[in-house]
Amino acid sequence: MKTLFLQAPSFDGFDGGAGSRYQAKREIRSFWYPTWLAQPAALIPDSRVLDAPADGTSVEATLDIAAQYDLVIIHTSTPSFPSDALFAEHLKKRKPSVLIGLVGAKVAVDPHNSLTATEAVDFVCREEFDYTCKDVADGKPFAEILGLSYRLPDGSVEHNGPRPMIENMDELPFVAPIYKRDLKIENYFIGYLNYPYASIYTGRGCRSRCTFCLWPQTVGGHRYRTRSVENVLEEVKWIRDNMPEVKEIMFDDDTFTDFKPRVEEIARGLGKLGVTWSCNAKANVPYSTLKIMKENGLRLLLVGYESGDDQILLNIKKGLRTDIARRFSEDCRKLGIKIHGTFILGLPGETTETIRKTIDYAKEINPHTIQVSLAAPYPGTALYKQAVENGWLEENKVINLVSASGVQLAAISYPHLSGEEIYHHLEKFYKEFYFRPSKIWEIVREMLSSWDIMKRRLREGVEFFRFLRAHEA
Repeated sequence: MKTLFLQAPSFDGFDGGAGSRYQAKREIRSFWYPTWLAQPAALIPDSRVLDAPADGTSVEATLDIAAQYDLVIIHTSTPSFPSDALFAEHLKKRKPSVLIGLVGAKVAVDPHNSLTATEAVDFVCREEFDYTCKDVADGKPFAEILGLSYRLPDGSVEHNGPRPMIENMDELPFVAPIYKRDLKIENYFIGYLNYPYASIYTGRGCRSRCTFCLWPQTVGGHRYRTRSVENVLEEVKWIRDNMPEVKEIMFDDDTFTDFKPRVEEIARGLGKLGVTWSCNAKANVPYSTLKIMKENGLRLLLVGYESGDDQILLNIKKGLRTDIARRFSEDCRKLGIKIHGTFILGLPGETTETIRKTIDYAKEINPHTIQVSLAAPYPGTALYKQAVENGWLEENKVINLVSASGVQLAAISYPHLSGEEIYHHLEKFYKEFYFRPSKIWEIVREMLSSWDIMKRRLREGVEFFRFLRAHEA
């Protein structure tokens, strides 16, 4: 079937793409690559990926494009599901013969309700959905496709058996050629990455057990299944040779640094290729490994610190202590590795005192840039189950993770700390971190190093102040 993989239109600046961990409108407008759509697209000849939010494509224009296809597979999430379902309904009215499916963590954990929510959706894919999408596109009978939930002619819903995890990650084709073929590279930008950038996965799954983290608990699993070093380096070489505008490669694995010998081997290969790169990292990488990474082109690490309180880190099963994270941060500073640090407010055990502790902790370890999120109890995660069991969240209630304009909300409330209090501490966190003379001078110094950085930081500054103003309102 002629197949379209679609990220449907959404809020302006809504970072709800198929590569985004927290689907919300961010402080600074940003877009991750829709890798989760590009991967199955690479398996299906003559398919196309359309990322409407990143392209700025309107609903009407997207409907015009989608109506040209036999099969439309839409990536959805808990926050974007209502608008994605509405888009599917509009498309079905325009072209009743089109087959519409949904993929993503939301439908993976709640396939039945996702299908009964709208008759416009014919099927949803559970688990890892790459080959499920391929089977549908190849015209295989629905009854024979593992990992598929679908509507029967009488309106009832059928759930086939689960699809096994992909064990040989090297069997998946590269996503970079799909990026080049279908996407506008210049539309993808993240505040802390060099522009333009490209992001890829070198494996799937995460061995960590963080209670709030969406992908390992819903789609990827807790076994880290990796591509071979040679396979990873071959795709990086392809990007270097075929996408010369790319100034940085981001490895988006949840914990790219988990297997130290593998990371060191990849790093040495990247050094020979002469590329600049960044990756996600847990704040426990030893100095010796960090040194090898830095010497071979590493520029920045994206690090989830989450909280400055050790009891909260224990509560969320982070597998990290603040003393270890402090040492790691100091090692990065000595080696000249920049850090984009992420923090979460409102996790179990949060109080006004622990929030104060986390703000002070962030200022002490002083990442180059930060992102502050609010605890998001996505269905399918241990945090969601815990929130329901403790009465912090009502079960089966519509979970408002974002506002009508796409800004993240504090969905969890505690008897001693309301969601509204947690929500407004986010502004305080940002102001205290960024409005320090030392941090302001650090940013100004960076701006003075390049006219491109100057223009970019000024634009981001305007967006950041708009975000704070809107958040306070």
